[in-house]
Amino acid sequence: MFTGIVSDIGMISSLDQRGDLHMQIQCGYDMASVDMGASIACSGVCLTVVDKGPDWFAVDVSGETLSCTAQGLFAAGGRLNLERALKVGDELGGHIVTGHVDGVGEVVSSKIAGDSREIIIRVSKDLAPFIAAKGSITVDGVSLTVNAITDDEEGALFTLNIIPHTAQVTTLGDLDSGRAVNLEIDILARYLARMEKVRSLA
Repeated sequence: MFTGIVSDIGMISSLDQRGDLHMQIQCGYDMASVDMGASIACSGVCLTVVDKGPDWFAVDVSGETLSCTAQGLFAAGGRLNLERALKVGDELGGHIVTGHVDGVGEVVSSKIAGDSREIIIRVSKDLAPFIAAKGSITVDGVSLTVNAITDDEEGALFTLNIIPHTAQVTTLGDLDSGRAVNLEIDILARYLARMEKVRSLA
């Protein structure tokens, strides 16, 4: 479990296709405090540490995970938002995040708005019902608040405001139009939708 509060930006230093994609990530974590088998969210994707060194860790990414996540995210030299798994007693600074990507959105607009950056993301019809104004959403592993959402025939467009601090400590300040991003809807919305579906069948 995670909170969507990024604690480091990692860089993919090497990739090796071994059936699954073996990926080595440089980071600023004290890896002595990270156990083998620990979970680390990498731009919203929960991955397991399978090897490590003083300033790096390695993960294996399955074909299923690659097919469900933003295309081009896992490329040599790429930057990833990192978050270690939540421990009992840690501050829940964002919202409850599982590290399971629900879908991929596309950035359709990214522009400066005052000191911040306004980003508009398109989502498909299957994800649109789970996104609400002033609700929470995870974008590339970052917990954010939805400013506004507009439904249309293709799905919906939702707006985010990225403050300077968030832009500095995550990769979101680099988002441009056309970029694909990993999305995880609020887990509460997921369970509410399931409850409504079951009720409708009763």
